[in-house]
Amino acid sequence: MGLISFIKDAGAKIFGYPTEAEKQAQAAADKAAAEAARIAAAEQRLEETINDLGLKVQNLDVSIEGDTAVVTGLAYDQTNKEKTVLVVGNSVGIAVVDDRMEVEHTEPEAQFHTVVSGDTLSKIAKKFYGNAMKYPVIFEANKPMLSDPDKIYPGQVLRIPVTEA
Repeated sequence: MGLISFIKDAGAKIFGYPTEAEKQAQAAADKAAAEAARIAAAEQRLEETINDLGLKVQNLDVSIEGDTAVVTGLAYDQTNKEKTVLVVGNSVGIAVVDDRMEVEHTEPEAQFHTVVSGDTLSKIAKKFYGNAMKYPVIFEANKPMLSDPDKIYPGQVLRIPVTEA
């Protein structure tokens, strides 16, 4: 009779081996579970970072969907809200922050500036306030995310608060 060919993954499963399709389905499920765990860990780290920075947001929730982060909660004031958005948005992998937070104590909204190559806080202060010596206003508005006025980087988004002339 000789050799007779059969389809390996068809027929009775007497050996208990998974079929190729079952292996692929399990691999896809494992990959999806790992990705969900990675995202959940990132969401938790962002929430912990916000709390560790002392930002005042009650019922804070950060959820990541693709490259978008959705942030909800009740911020004490506009400053805490904006700093929370900056912490989330200035994280690798986040392209958009969907800010759904509410504010307990209202105040004027700050402007935002995306740092470009060659920017310094002095140049940014000159652009927004007409006075390069007002760079400490921008530095203070972005603390504790900024630890040094000379450590800004292209692509970083900064708060530019409203000031009196």
